[in-house]
Amino acid sequence: MSRRPGPLEVIRDEVVACRACPRLVEWRERVAREKVARFADEEYWGRPVPGFGDPRARVLVLGLAPAAHGGNRTGRIFTGDRSGDFLFAGLHRAGFASQPTSVSRDDGLELTDLYVAAVNRCAPPGNRPTPQERDRCLPFLEREIGALRELRAVVALGGFAWDGALRALSTLGSLVRPRPAFAHGAEVPVGPHHLLGCFHPSQQNTFTGKLTEDMLDAVLQRAHALAIEGT
Repeated sequence: MSRRPGPLEVIRDEVVACRACPRLVEWRERVAREKVARFADEEYWGRPVPGFGDPRARVLVLGLAPAAHGGNRTGRIFTGDRSGDFLFAGLHRAGFASQPTSVSRDDGLELTDLYVAAVNRCAPPGNRPTPQERDRCLPFLEREIGALRELRAVVALGGFAWDGALRALSTLGSLVRPRPAFAHGAEVPVGPHHLLGCFHPSQQNTFTGKLTEDMLDAVLQRAHALAIEGT
């Protein structure tokens, strides 16, 4: 007798099959065909990238979208690029990840008490989804938040993720007024959840020192503390 898929698995399958945004479909598939020299021998994923992690997670880490030659190549968000290298090293230090690297979907990485996703599931040109593309994708995030029954804290990596989290939580019935502004270290209660702001671990931020390991660790430690307090 086959096992009935869980709600996160159902969402994952729907994400991977989505073709709702023609511009993003064209871009992600073109990048997967044309590749770049350093990954010329690899087969790219070239599809929307689902969230992944512990279905009993109390912490959600939310990014903007897959990178063209990161998640769009590997099929796992924040995997195979410098941003992911920085993020997963921090998740490992915080006890959320079984190893400090994430290089492929079958690398043995396991997440504990943590789920990782993005507002947009397709790699966008210039790393800039349109508002319409954001809104078409947000229902996936809303459904994931609903399926994560134990969720207590959402860590938004950057202003786009912060805005997306607020929109999703508002649709789910948790509206905050006045709308809080994004800032690194910002913390806002949103219904039963706490929203935390963290600078995105892009090279632009990590190479310049705008986001340091200590700064990331502090946000992740606070998210862990909030998750524990909520039990």
